[in-house]
Amino acid sequence: MSAGDQVLITGGAGFIGSNLADRLASAGHDILIFDSLVRPGVEENLAWLQRQHPRRITPLLGDMRDPAAVSGAAARARVVFHMAAQVAVTTSMNAPREDFEINLLGTMNLLEALRRRAGPPPMIFASTNKVYGDLDNIALVRAGETYQPRDAGLRAHGISEDCRLSFHTPYGCSKGAADQYVIDYGRSFGIPTAVLRMSCIYGRRQRGTEDQGWVAHFLLRMLRDEPITIYGDGRQVRDILWVDDAVDAYIATWQRIGDVRGQAFNLGGGPANAVSLRQVIARIEELLGRPAVLRFEDWRPGDQRYFVADTRRARAALGLRPARDWRRGLSLLADCFGRERGALPRVEAAQ
Repeated sequence: MSAGDQVLITGGAGFIGSNLADRLASAGHDILIFDSLVRPGVEENLAWLQRQHPRRITPLLGDMRDPAAVSGAAARARVVFHMAAQVAVTTSMNAPREDFEINLLGTMNLLEALRRRAGPPPMIFASTNKVYGDLDNIALVRAGETYQPRDAGLRAHGISEDCRLSFHTPYGCSKGAADQYVIDYGRSFGIPTAVLRMSCIYGRRQRGTEDQGWVAHFLLRMLRDEPITIYGDGRQVRDILWVDDAVDAYIATWQRIGDVRGQAFNLGGGPANAVSLRQVIARIEELLGRPAVLRFEDWRPGDQRYFVADTRRARAALGLRPARDWRRGLSLLADCFGRERGALPRVEAAQ
């Protein structure tokens, strides 16, 4: 296959990457999956993709820290979705240099490979809400099972892209610096780049763990009748977004790159899908018909007590439809996991 023929998805065997690959392959695109396959379970995602799309999916085992491997993959791309990352704050605290090398040096390897190409292809980067720090400057009040901002505008709309950047924890530093390099390589070298700063994405093929992917993790723990550890008091709020809606945003960014290049957008479920950990657990209890067993530990470094994305800019620029309601999304995820494990009846109709 000649240069520029494939859609390159770094980390394409991961949760969001595999869902994006499935959608694009279904639409007739040839996909190059560049992945180190170090995250447990992602090899199953890759095998599934190859079964679903045997003529569309090309795997390339490689590490973002290897400039030659990254350059070889980038040479074949007509668009790059950069999803590969070290994804956990906790891991970054234990191994900060590794976090730096994967998230920042790996991104630099990719940007340099694209810069060397004549007429570089678009690159869309998966960033994070952690670029805004712990947001401890936002005054919060406790409202039932949630924390809410005192400011009425923040309650109504969430946190916009105009919020001050503040990198906390090695993970926040590595992803935040990469976020800024991606934007600047667009400005300085003409690469058509855009950044999506994600809140909490959940959905099918998510390998949720205690460190990353908490919605799926909670559901999986309860399916196995295992206790759930809550760090903090469980009233911290996130706007959760069903993975299909996230995929819509990535594809729309590619399709509209001429209009949105050089921009960063907050991507999440928005205020309509803003829920606390306690509220998500209560919904899972409702779906499964049994109570959760909860354990509580201290707050973790850099944890935001409140983050809800102001999605107005992304919706307007990318033409996004309203996000799936979180209650419906959890019903779908419970059904998906239950059928995979034979542990649940179908619950798609639950509201």
